[in-house]
Amino acid sequence: MATLAPHQSAQPVPAHWTEGVPGDEAIAHIPGEKGWPLIGHTLTQLRDPHAFTRRMVAQYGKVYKVRSFGGWNVALIGANANELVLFDREKRFSSEQGWGPVLDKLFPRGLMLLDFDHHRADRRALSIAFKPEPMRHYSGALNRGISRRVEDWGEGPMLFYPAIKQLTLDLAAESFLGLPFGPQADAINNAFIDMVQASVAPVRRPLPFTKMKKGVDGRAFLVDWFTRETRRIRAEGGGQDMFSQFATAEYEDGRQMPVDEVVDHMSFLMMAAHDTITSSATSMVFYLAQKPEWQEQLRQELMAVTGGEGRALDYGQLGELELTEMAFKEALRMTPPVPSMPRRALSAFEFGGYHIPAGQHVGINIHYTHHSEEYWDSPYSFDPMRFTPDKVKARHKYAWVPFGGGAHMCIGLHFAYMQVKILMAHMLTRYRITATKGYDPAWQAWPIPQPKDGLRISLEKL
Repeated sequence: MATLAPHQSAQPVPAHWTEGVPGDEAIAHIPGEKGWPLIGHTLTQLRDPHAFTRRMVAQYGKVYKVRSFGGWNVALIGANANELVLFDREKRFSSEQGWGPVLDKLFPRGLMLLDFDHHRADRRALSIAFKPEPMRHYSGALNRGISRRVEDWGEGPMLFYPAIKQLTLDLAAESFLGLPFGPQADAINNAFIDMVQASVAPVRRPLPFTKMKKGVDGRAFLVDWFTRETRRIRAEGGGQDMFSQFATAEYEDGRQMPVDEVVDHMSFLMMAAHDTITSSATSMVFYLAQKPEWQEQLRQELMAVTGGEGRALDYGQLGELELTEMAFKEALRMTPPVPSMPRRALSAFEFGGYHIPAGQHVGINIHYTHHSEEYWDSPYSFDPMRFTPDKVKARHKYAWVPFGGGAHMCIGLHFAYMQVKILMAHMLTRYRITATKGYDPAWQAWPIPQPKDGLRISLEKL
């Protein structure tokens, strides 16, 4: 397989992504709304997707259709829908053809966009980067980087979201790429920011001065850089960073992964890691500021495990933080970093009393399920005790799916747990997190949740 040429952008949309889309008559029996001419409900969903989903479910039930983002989509709502689509016993749902129309110009052929045997082979090859020895190396880099930055934050008011976003970007550059903080890391980080913002841009073509153009240019920059660096690592050897692990990844038969596939996987993993962790760390800090009693319980646990203020959280201690993990899971329930997931049906199926034809674009709504009274008592209240072992066992397995599920379960979920636990170890043993009484910021829901005002908190030295 040929390697990507410098500044090559995404490939043309494969024909099978657009062929065989059912006509209006094939889904005429499914209730729903067409919306405005040409744009459908695109702008309505972008403005407040959660309110839109609540209204549609209340009006039409757990299966409905909506025209947005250029075509008809059928929403499948609830834990049973999550299990059907994510576990996918019959291999009837394509992740590639679901995410592809959204991400093809920006993150093509990333691990999440692969299906079945190709996905299995690449996932197995890349899993080397998440074995205990590399993870132990990452934990050391995370402890050093987080400790320095959290100490630098100091006492007083701050906007947490931009601060943690910059820290997470810098940590990704160091842990993933082996780069020190500095101009080169900043250039790579800026390219990722442009690509993520372009992923839900209303204008889907890279026209001049559009977000999509900035995103496509960012991808071209990264393809060039990752291609050169992959070849260098293979020729000269690399370090213990994630990129070096990916660059030398091999399939089961001993073949090295092609350079262009390494590039695509690395681009996607960098995006998936730093933006989702930024979102979930921000939501956790917000809820802990709202719930000082839980913040204090986590502080006591972290002090007991690490031994005191600002001390490193060793890789071997991660499993001891049971309360911290429960609080993180609850933050992920309240504000899942990926609120919904698209797929395309490769064969016809039945769900909720409806026949959905082959070729139809479908999607599940994680945020809605995470806030459904069918599975959660007082679903809009923050309560980490929902995640005690007995309550987890009694609940539908697919009622909580912030990392997806089945074959596409997030490959980096243990890295996410590790980074947030280390962040809490350094923050909560140094500071008390507070916010103005009654503070409840508005959140931008898509593409990845973030507080619109940057999350205004204060840090008080213990």
